[in-house]
Amino acid sequence: MRLKLLSPGEMNADQKQTYDESIAGKRGAPPAPMMAWLNSPEMARHATRLGEVIRYNTSFPAKLSEIAILVTARHWTSHYEWFAHKRLALKGGMDLKIIEDIRDRRTPTFDDPKGQMIYDVAKSLHEGHGVAKPLYDEAVKLLGERGVVEIIGLCGYYTLVAMTLNTFEFELPEGEVSELE
Repeated sequence: MRLKLLSPGEMNADQKQTYDESIAGKRGAPPAPMMAWLNSPEMARHATRLGEVIRYNTSFPAKLSEIAILVTARHWTSHYEWFAHKRLALKGGMDLKIIEDIRDRRTPTFDDPKGQMIYDVAKSLHEGHGVAKPLYDEAVKLLGERGVVEIIGLCGYYTLVAMTLNTFEFELPEGEVSELE
């Protein structure tokens, strides 16, 4: 870990206010990257609010949101993000085979066309730096414009998370080993 994470007693008033707001939200605990973001309390405040919206208030159930998050974690080889969101994906009902395929950079097979579309759009965003018109048109038809915006939000927010976790070398909980190479 490259950064000393502050305990609540070490935080200044702005940091403590942001920390307290995060634990009062739906998560009940501060998201790991926020502990680094507290070095810029205003950024931490806005990023954490965005994260709560992206995590809990999109038009997708957790099982589908986690597809975009896992694609992002894998793209960035973000060990901590992968560790955390694999558990959440399983809890949300995602098939382990889909998770393993994403981990191993194989294209998964989805029963749900929405899951396939979220995967395709997320992969295109990360690998192609955008979405070609035919895929965009299909995505809007299946998921609506809101759905496309939310996939972009998921990939963008969790890219910020991955960059933070990777840059500051957040470690996995003791006894855990990364599945990512």
